[in-house]
Amino acid sequence: MSVSTFTKTGTKATVAAKLPKEIFELEVQNHDLLKSAYVAYLANGRENLAKTKTRGDVSGGGKKPWRQKGTGRARFGSSRVPIWRGGGITHGPTGLENYSHKLTTGSKRVALRQALSLKVESGNVIVLEAFESKDGKVKPAHELMTKLGATRSTLMVVSTMDDLIRKSTGNLSYLKVVRPRSLNVYDVMNADKVILSQSSIEEISEWLGGTK
Repeated sequence: MSVSTFTKTGTKATVAAKLPKEIFELEVQNHDLLKSAYVAYLANGRENLAKTKTRGDVSGGGKKPWRQKGTGRARFGSSRVPIWRGGGITHGPTGLENYSHKLTTGSKRVALRQALSLKVESGNVIVLEAFESKDGKVKPAHELMTKLGATRSTLMVVSTMDDLIRKSTGNLSYLKVVRPRSLNVYDVMNADKVILSQSSIEEISEWLGGTK
């Protein structure tokens, strides 16, 4: 499959790059798998910070509020029971919950191939001859993205990452730069444009190629 291809200066290339169809030209039939991979990415990044105090954790409540019999009121042994104001919480989060989702390696790769295929089908994948930064300045990187029409949510995949690339792209809020093996369904599906460097395509093919 041929896609829009540009030189490293942002001009249209004379020869369009071809993407391997076993990765970028799949017919997406299992949408449930795609959704599972998307949800799993969010769930596995969730921090388990919520924790409530039970009646054993709150302070006070050591003294019986009133005597057991003779007052006409209900029997209580502590003022920190859950139905009282200031009491403990029943069935609240403990901070020990496990929200992670597990997917097999093969399932993750199939879902990623499906996500990339959908992006290609919608015409939102661009191949760039190479991306490099000689001085780490942001302006040239922004100008290149403008030429490519990628100034909204953009995911760029490069085979090599150095400090100059990080400096030149770090302040571009709309651009995320990753290595091929850091690709995931969440980033691909959320990106308006996916830019692949020529060399990254080979690495993606080696990683995601085949049926597993």
